[in-house]
Amino acid sequence: MGWIATIIIGGIAGWLASMVMNRDASMGVFLNIVVGVIGGLIGSWLGGIVGFLTTDAGWIMYLITAFVGAVVLLGIINMVQRGRVR
Repeated sequence: MGWIATIIIGGIAGWLASMVMNRDASMGVFLNIVVGVIGGLIGSWLGGIVGFLTTDAGWIMYLITAFVGAVVLLGIINMVQRGRVR
């Protein structure tokens, strides 16, 4: 996948994850993109462990993978910052 598609899909996934984890007010566009891209890496890594690979999947599967990874990342950040998951 190209860099521009990665940024767009990462931004959407980070934004959706921040809304689900109630962190949307504290994050801007840049942090949504960063969380989504890092979430995509985490989601791909977790998918490889479970046996769910997205090598030839479409953009919807990349979005779902990045969303799941971003939710995991924001959950870890919540635990570190507040000592609990929201």
